Amino acid sequence: MPFRQGSARTRQRTVLLVGIVVLLAALVLAVVLASILTHGKPEGSPEMLKWKDRGTTKNLQEVILGRCYNYVMARHSELGDKDCLKIWESLKEAFIYKNPCNITSEDYQPLMELASHPIPCNKSLFWSKTNDLAHRYTKSNQNFFTLEDTLLGYMADRVSWCGDPSAPGINYESCPKRSECESNPVSVFWKLASKMFAEAACGVVQVMLNGSIEAGAFKSSSIFGSIEIFNLNPDKVSAVHVWLMHDIGGPQSESCSGYSIKRLRSILEERNFQITCEDNYRPVQLLQCVHNPEHTDCRLCTNSTAAP
Repeated sequence: MPFRQGSARTRQRTVLLVGIVVLLAALVLAVVLASILTHGKPEGSPEMLKWKDRGTTKNLQEVILGRCYNYVMARHSELGDKDCLKIWESLKEAFIYKNPCNITSEDYQPLMELASHPIPCNKSLFWSKTNDLAHRYTKSNQNFFTLEDTLLGYMADRVSWCGDPSAPGINYESCPKRSECESNPVSVFWKLASKMFAEAACGVVQVMLNGSIEAGAFKSSSIFGSIEIFNLNPDKVSAVHVWLMHDIGGPQSESCSGYSIKRLRSILEERNFQITCEDNYRPVQLLQCVHNPEHTDCRLCTNSTAAP
């Protein structure tokens, strides 16, 4: 009789032990499945968001780091104390794993503080609709700086980037156009960088505009017209010189006496800036003629006429 009672107790313990093991296994499986469902795919973002513009530049990290090291080591050695790795990390943190339509200027503030540097007085060159010509000029005359000639602009020029809430946090397939949402990573970056570039300007500043555009050389909706012009500091900037350039062989849609230049003059004078305007600033026109030496506009190139 005692033997039978011991056998019954043993069976009961065995059944209880097996039940506990099965229960623990079920709990572990439930935890694993919950973890996969919760963390494997971010909630509400099973796939990358799709946009209309090109995606993040391939090998973005290598591109940014390479440009940063080239700028601070080879082009401007006086900035050799800049930490390119920290600069890259601050750029990445500004957009990675974030919805690309919800980026703010605060996201970029650490980057701006790490990468900004002073620009010599009288050397700031702003531009609108003269991208190629303005940068050909600063390459031939390295005394002048456009935004793209600063560290921030040099690193980001013609580069695209945006994040996504789902892994891996960076969207290499597509990024939003400005028409899809204004608060996208690239637009917010350039607006903030442009604001800081204008705030840093001192002495005489130069502005290169395109007088061959039918809609007018100065547009209030441009980055220059909506951001840079209103962030120039009258206490630091003594005068604004406008270089109104016309395409070689192209239409001369507007001169320094044109309607959009008058509007620009009014805005600047209202903010207590002195302004001069020059049609076809000769050093820049000669640069245009390097590519068109036989054109009539170049053969008959005469001294430009300045409008006070």
